[in-house]
Amino acid sequence: MHPFLSEDFYINWPALTPDHIEADINKALQDARSTVDTVAGQEAPLSYANTIAALDDGLEPLNRAWGLVSHLDSVCNSPELRAAHNKMLPKVTEFFSGIPLNDALWEKIKAFGESDDVAKLTPTKQRYVEETLADFREQGADLPGEKKKRAAELQNRLAELTQKYSENCLDATNAWEKIIHEESGLSGLPESAISAAKQDAEQKGHHDAWRFTLQAPSYIAVMTYADSEALREEIWRAFDEIGRGKSYNNQELVREILDLRQELAQLMGEKDFADHVTKRRMAGSGSKALQFTEDLFNKVSDQFQKEAEQIRQYKSDTKGEEKELLQPWEAAYWAEKQRKAHYDFDEETLRPYFPINKVIDGMFDIVQEIFDLRIEERDTRSGMWNMGSELQDTPGGDKEHTSRMPEPASPEAVATWHKEVKFYELFDARTDEMLGAFYADWHPRESKRGGAWMNYLITGNRDPEAGDRTPHLGLICGNLTPSVGDKPALLTHSEVETIFHEFGHLLHHLCGEVEVKSLNGVNVPWDFVELPSQIMENWCWERQSLDRFARHHETGEPIPDALFDKMLAARNYMKASFNVRQLSFGKMDLELHMNWPNTSKEDLDTFIEDALEGYAAEYKTKPKPKAYNMGHLFSHPVGYAAGYYSYKWAEVLDADAFTRFKEEGILNPKTGREFRDKILAKGNSKDPTELYKDFMGREPDPNALLRRDGIMYD
Repeated sequence: MHPFLSEDFYINWPALTPDHIEADINKALQDARSTVDTVAGQEAPLSYANTIAALDDGLEPLNRAWGLVSHLDSVCNSPELRAAHNKMLPKVTEFFSGIPLNDALWEKIKAFGESDDVAKLTPTKQRYVEETLADFREQGADLPGEKKKRAAELQNRLAELTQKYSENCLDATNAWEKIIHEESGLSGLPESAISAAKQDAEQKGHHDAWRFTLQAPSYIAVMTYADSEALREEIWRAFDEIGRGKSYNNQELVREILDLRQELAQLMGEKDFADHVTKRRMAGSGSKALQFTEDLFNKVSDQFQKEAEQIRQYKSDTKGEEKELLQPWEAAYWAEKQRKAHYDFDEETLRPYFPINKVIDGMFDIVQEIFDLRIEERDTRSGMWNMGSELQDTPGGDKEHTSRMPEPASPEAVATWHKEVKFYELFDARTDEMLGAFYADWHPRESKRGGAWMNYLITGNRDPEAGDRTPHLGLICGNLTPSVGDKPALLTHSEVETIFHEFGHLLHHLCGEVEVKSLNGVNVPWDFVELPSQIMENWCWERQSLDRFARHHETGEPIPDALFDKMLAARNYMKASFNVRQLSFGKMDLELHMNWPNTSKEDLDTFIEDALEGYAAEYKTKPKPKAYNMGHLFSHPVGYAAGYYSYKWAEVLDADAFTRFKEEGILNPKTGREFRDKILAKGNSKDPTELYKDFMGREPDPNALLRRDGIMYD
């Protein structure tokens, strides 16, 4: 039995136990090697089917199986799973890094790719042939023997280092807690945060107490609302130390990762890692990505400085004290106080209108109407597997070990990896075809990594020559405010935006109509991949769309007009500061991958601080650079490394593209269908610049974002 190699669309998660990983991945590797050997030994006549397509088809089982292992490592982390994953990681990495370095294989791929027969293929397959040749060359296919060997060594080591980095971030986050026994220590915190902290404490066996952690819902609530400066300082300092402490330290890992990436880039003939990864993206080079970042910063920097000064002045006026620099643990607290004073608006007043199930149902209602889709929820069962340390709650809040296997699933119930996970199927509303399905896992757990993300598990067939159409399968995950007691999970508006954002990524995958799987959905240049996700956030701000889901969890009433007006008035509050925060991450990323290699490499923190001069407000206590707790950059051999600028790049596109919805109707099915057909369905079948112009009929307006953010006016 090889459960990780099952081809079933409805995945039997309870069967995917850590003890199967080694055998299943070894078998998948053996079969994949056989495929590589077959293609490498292919005799003439060479064709698309017996070279590029044959290679993709033969690698698909391994890609799927390893994707399942990696996903479980993200959402059900345990010592057994971690050990099994890490044992196989070097083997999997070595195999994949060796594919473009295989001389015999490259000879056959290149021979077909440069033949006249390519012109007989469809335009999409022609593009894929070009992309495949470029991928091979970018990963060292044309390197001489010794350099190929070194490239493989570098990629293997990067996989190990980035996995350890990710584990350290998760373990450091889970290692810290703050137990408060006196209710007076909770002053200023909203009831939602207090109730969640009490429930969390009880689940950990702390009665008549409140537990706070470094997970986002808990941390953000304390930093924004807690009147106790001592509490805010304590949790801020703990968060600031993630990746720096003695037990879970990422400092040397980051230095080695940067060195290896630079060596890899130069091995491939590029000046630096930023040029290596941006060469085939919309930016085209690291210098152009950095120029974009700095140009946008220059447009918002004056407003950013004014906003920082206004908060200092507000605190001074409120407390009747001399104006001075703030401490970093004061910034969010006083910013929220000022917003409430200036706009009479407290984001907590919106929570009752955002029960998570209503938000999700309303979002589904919106996308069904504008994108011509239908979404149906399926019954689920979690039947969690256990290998001795995956722990089940007992009624008393303690933990007990169990190794029971779950009962078999009924045909109607879809298995999931946790009891909170939901499962949905997505259909084309016109044809009733099931385009795909997806899992949704929204709340934090200690076994789950932080942040929010979308991923895909299966890419369905859209090539008539390869057989019948089959559905896509994806997932969305987050770490949003959990429910407390009998109340539903009540979200902040920013968490609502997170749901819409990740669902935009998911639609990109599920609505894909690309005949080549590797060009489907989110497999686009990374500075284009955030367009479908970020444009979805716009529907969180429009009255017409908000009324579809923003309903009071007790009365069902929509957001009152007065509160909605305050919400809109406060929308662009501190917007320049938010822009600069994102730009600072992008600039840090690019500076590390472009200019750090050329320094004496003595002090990474000092280098980052110097590079980001002006990109952060001044504080009495200087915050430490975030490089050691930034999974986007260092939890994957590539990931968003030298690509964090993509968020802002795509935000310019989304602000501009949404102007068409504003002009033609934000719930206009015709406009929505065009976006689905011209952007979501196309994946990487055409150059993203062409796709954008197909939808908008023109080049993007670079100032659209600044106008939306109230920083620039016509």
